[in-house]
Amino acid sequence: MELPGFAVAVWMFVCLCASVVGYPNGKVRGACTSMVPCHGGSPQLSPEHTITVNGTEFKPGDIIEVHLSGPDFEGFFIQARDAEHLDSPAVGSFVLADRRRSQLLTCGRTKNSAVSHTSKAKKQDIKVYWIAPGDAPKHVQFLATVVKKYRIFWVKIPGPIVSQPDVLSPTPPLHVTSEATSTSHSVSYISKPFSASGCGIMKFCIRNPTNCDPGSASCFFLSFQREESSVFIEMSGPSEGYLAFAFSHDQWMGDDDAYLCVNEDHHVHMSTAHLKERSHPLLDSENALEDVSWRLADGVLQCSFRRHIRLPAYKGRFNLDTSYYIFLADGEASEGGLIYKHRRQPLVTDGLYNVTGLPQDIGGSRAPRLIKAHGALMFVAWITTVSIGVIVARFFKPVWSHSFLLGKELWFQVHRMLMLTTVMLTSISFVLPFVYRGGWSQQAGFHPYLGCAVMALTIFQPLVAGFRPSRHAPRRQFFNWFHWSTGTTARILAVVTMFLGMDLPALDLPDPWDTYAMIGFVAWHVGTDVLLEIHSYCLVRKVEVIEDDRVQILQSLTSAEAEGRLFKQIVLTIYVCGNIVFLVAFLITINKV
Repeated sequence: MELPGFAVAVWMFVCLCASVVGYPNGKVRGACTSMVPCHGGSPQLSPEHTITVNGTEFKPGDIIEVHLSGPDFEGFFIQARDAEHLDSPAVGSFVLADRRRSQLLTCGRTKNSAVSHTSKAKKQDIKVYWIAPGDAPKHVQFLATVVKKYRIFWVKIPGPIVSQPDVLSPTPPLHVTSEATSTSHSVSYISKPFSASGCGIMKFCIRNPTNCDPGSASCFFLSFQREESSVFIEMSGPSEGYLAFAFSHDQWMGDDDAYLCVNEDHHVHMSTAHLKERSHPLLDSENALEDVSWRLADGVLQCSFRRHIRLPAYKGRFNLDTSYYIFLADGEASEGGLIYKHRRQPLVTDGLYNVTGLPQDIGGSRAPRLIKAHGALMFVAWITTVSIGVIVARFFKPVWSHSFLLGKELWFQVHRMLMLTTVMLTSISFVLPFVYRGGWSQQAGFHPYLGCAVMALTIFQPLVAGFRPSRHAPRRQFFNWFHWSTGTTARILAVVTMFLGMDLPALDLPDPWDTYAMIGFVAWHVGTDVLLEIHSYCLVRKVEVIEDDRVQILQSLTSAEAEGRLFKQIVLTIYVCGNIVFLVAFLITINKV
């Protein structure tokens, strides 16, 4: 009778020993107190991993960036505790920087008070953000347990100690930057969606898509209505994370006056901020907004507020009686209210506007004009001129061999004209992104690298063509194959590059229709190529089976050539018309984004 009791005790002991790596999914709440993985054996004595932070002082509501780094490790467990009582419960909460490699855990009664791994995949560094609570102790130390392998682990690796100065009345917690406070004025709830009535008559409006209804689930809406010395502002759009708009002196992010509407656990905060280049917004220590209201329903986030046209007492707030470019962005926000970078290009007005001047009802674009021009020129070059030029060179030599233009065979002149047009369009288009970015883009993936390869082959191809041997020279066959293979490689790379470019935020073509359209064009070109190849093969076979009579052969050849010429001209006409349809559809789409 004693054996079952002993077995139950062993079973309970095993279940209660939560392991950092024994649970590859990182659900290790059982280790909240001791931070010790139940792997057997003893922890290592000399840590190989370090914890670093981006500051040594904090106030309640501040955010501290925490890094855990070192040689490859599989599991980890991070907490912040009272530095004077390290056995006490976890302090504060965390926000994730990478949801794929880390996850939040709740230890005790404090939500999101610990961070652990999501899988056993090896990693060398982890970054998270710690949010100081309103009742934080004066000194907080970060601790980490790291598991290199099942029986090689370190427990409670000591990290830096951050301290807060003596504060009589701590500022309320904020969840975006270290110098921020939330709206200090009263906040009310919006009862219904905004209305576009009065846009262009009584108030200045920006809508995307153009003329959309703010009550719809796909409409981004921003309005400004002047009221004597103040402006009443409404902002709404499909987002469960955050919406933000900014006034800027140019079409670049940086040194801008921004306003953020952030959803934090179904409670919305409205804040003002200053943008410094491509970094997280730095919220103002004082908020100049009045009559703040918000609503979150059916996936649509709404915010409204009032601010004075001139705010000389608030540094960084622009005067609203001046013309600016206006940005409108949306994105995700974490459970702690930390905002993430917008996944797509912000909506930007196409010119400078004074929101307190003449009321207007305008749209905007999420793709800069230079990037639109880049995409349009590349599409014309590699979807239209190259494709037609290749078809002409491959299948129309016998058809147009007796027709001449400017002393050369017609097919050759058409082919050369189309290919030189491709070189010119590609060269112009290649320069535009560098002009827009002011240099190399680090956020465009493989697209710019492949684009450079395409540009190099585009220049190389006509240079090689200039050294083409005569028709009957021994090296002519080698030249033909080399010329064909280089051109084919360039075309394949160009199509791959366009596939990658269409999904970049700067262009933001409608997904997944942009991919379907490109697949359709590739199928259209390959289908036309195959059809003409089959026709050429059948034409040759038809002549070969003719009876061995000289007159009959000549008559049949003449008839076959006439038949082949007519068929190829019909196919080419249909092919060119199809390419024009693809081109027009693309240009219309790119003009709308």
